[in-house]
Formats: sequence, C-alpha cells, structure tokens
Amino acid sequence: MDRILVTGGAGFIGSNFTRHLLNETDCKVINLDKLTYAGNLRNIKDLRGNKRHKFVKGDIRNRRLVDSLVGKADAVVNFAAESHVDRSIQTPQVFTETNVLGTQVLLEACRRFRVRFEQISTDEVYGSRAKGSFRETDLLNPSSPYSASKAAADLLANAYNVTYGLEVTVTRSTNNYGPNQHPEKLIPRLITNALHGKLLPIYGSGKNVRDWIFVEDNCQAIQFVLEKGEKGQIYNIAGGNERKNIEIATEILRNLSLPETMIEYVEDRPGHDFRYSLNCEKIHRLGWRPRVPFEEGLQKTIDWYRSNEWWWRRLVDHNGASASSRLQSRRESMSVADPLLWHRGRVRLKSS
Repeated sequence: MDRILVTGGAGFIGSNFTRHLLNETDCKVINLDKLTYAGNLRNIKDLRGNKRHKFVKGDIRNRRLVDSLVGKADAVVNFAAESHVDRSIQTPQVFTETNVLGTQVLLEACRRFRVRFEQISTDEVYGSRAKGSFRETDLLNPSSPYSASKAAADLLANAYNVTYGLEVTVTRSTNNYGPNQHPEKLIPRLITNALHGKLLPIYGSGKNVRDWIFVEDNCQAIQFVLEKGEKGQIYNIAGGNERKNIEIATEILRNLSLPETMIEYVEDRPGHDFRYSLNCEKIHRLGWRPRVPFEEGLQKTIDWYRSNEWWWRRLVDHNGASASSRLQSRRESMSVADPLLWHRGRVRLKSS
C-alpha cells in the first residue's frame, strides 16, 4: 500500500498514526480532517514540509471530496469521529451524522474504487462487564449515543464486506492515552488541572475501571492489522492495564508530588459504564503485543504535557480552565452549573 488516506488525521490517535506511518513506512499519507474542536493543526505541525504528507481540510460526509481522495488511495483508515461521551449525551445527532453517515460515505467510495478500508472503533461498543473480558464475537451493547454510533459504523463496515466483498477490517481498542490528547479526556484533564493547581474532577465513586493503552502501541497495532489482518475480521486491541479512575488520579498526583486532597468527586454521568475489558488473544495469535508498560507511558505523557503548555493551554482556557474555575465557584457557593461537563452534578469534596 503506497498511498493511505487517514481520516481524522489531525485528531489525537489519527495524528499519532499519521506520524507513525511516515516514520515507520515509505508510504504517502493523505490526511483528511474537518478540524472541529478535536482536530488541531498543531498536532501535525512537525509534518509541515514532509513531501509524503498532504493535509486536506474537509468533512467525511462530503461525497465529492471523499471520492476525489479515495480514488487516489490504496487504503483508507478511518479515525474521523465525534468521540467524547459527555458531548454525545448533550448533542447525539452530531455523533450519528459524523460517525454513522460519514462512515457510510467512506465505505461507499471504497466500494466504488475497490479500496481497502479499516474502521477504527472502541471497546465501548460492547458495553460494561463486571467480570471477564469481551471477545470479538460477543454481542454489542452500547450505552451512550457515542458508543451506539460507533457500533452502527462497525456493523456498516461488516455489511460492506459481506454484501459487496469490500476488504474491511475493524479494530476496537481500549482507552488510549499519550501526547496530543485533548484535555477534555480523563488523563490529560487530570494532568493539566494538576499542573495548574486545579481540582481533579472524578465521576461518582471513582471506581469505574478502564484498560489503558499508550497511543503508540495502538498505532502499531492498527498498522499491523492493516497489513496482516484477515479481511472481514474484527480485532480487539488492549494494553492490559486495567485501572480504576481514582487510581489514575492518585498516580498522577503522586508523580507530581501533589496531595490527594486535590481530588474532587462530581455526580456520575448518565449511563456511565462501570468496566471495560477486552480479550486480545486473536491479535496476539497474529503476532502483535503492546510494548509500553503503563507506568512508562504515563510518565511520558506527564512529561509531554509539562513541556508543551503552548499546545494545551489555549484548549484548557477554552474548555477546561473555565470548567475548573466553575468547579471552584461551585465549591464555594454550590450555585454555578456546567451542564455540558458535569450535568448539573453536585460536587462533593474528598476529605483530607
């Protein structure tokens, strides 16, 4: 595959994957991104002048544009998606339009031009599981508009494989973390709040469990499946690092030599899945395994945010710092509401 179209290539995982392809292969990359709040040209600032990288601003729902780009590619890797659960609760239609209809436009173009397609999905499509781990053959049981839209996209991709014989693979990864992740997500939000002396908001009891994978490991796995995965198959990708949310917060504070009294509990969000866990025997048999231990990856991530305030400060000022200041005000007056992030949740402070 000499030419790969990466959609959502200015987002968190997409930009890391684009950089991975350019560093680890000889292929040319066409990078299509709409540049919503999550897409950021600063994520690919270092790729300016790279003759194997071409950036195109545009929407995956634009059929004419998509056709013009897919027709020049050997494969499409689709990262383009609305991906924040909280936002999907507030504006579900946007998630359906981008994640479902946008994926269908891409699939149709790939069918027309007979181009290989890889759908980037999430462990959230399976829903929550108290014990054991989900396999690729388990039923889907999404809990949020976000995960439901991703499940629908996965099913569409499978349908194009079965009905039209399109070469399709789907990867479902656990929670990614690492450089360039928008500070609306858990780990960068906790890190940036801690660096600025802000309270660290944790939903509910903080006992919800996620499996974390360093973004570079996921990028390697995605490329691995693109090259060696069996067409029409789904592959779970996990780091094997299950942690409670409260453990993540305490590890970040410990790393920065800050007190746990900076943790602040907020009312749980609606439909909050308790635990995600994936069985990855299928991709392990294919020959891939994660390389970065969680402690090492978290240290790299903290160091990156420490050294790159120029990258995240503007995002925090627009989304996070204002939210943190509102939380501070609520701590004092309990009168200010932030429905987008905290669903009018009443804040409870952790005792020292």
